[in-house]
Amino acid sequence: MTEEAKPELIPTKIYKCKNPECKAWVREEFGSEGQPCPMCKGPMMRSMRHLPKVQNKVKRQPKKKDPYA
Repeated sequence: MTEEAKPELIPTKIYKCKNPECKAWVREEFGSEGQPCPMCKGPMMRSMRHLPKVQNKVKRQPKKKDPYA
């Protein structure tokens, strides 16, 4: 069996649901303060998790054609 390379885990700020029955969480960069839980609509609180680093890809705007070209 080949061993897969495990991604490096780094401490990451997250928001997690305060409801103990709900397991929802979101990375801080994808959520915002005061935003309700996406699953149960309950309150969220700040926390930390060790997660793989995410590469944020910048979406490029389509080039506009020059009307004078």
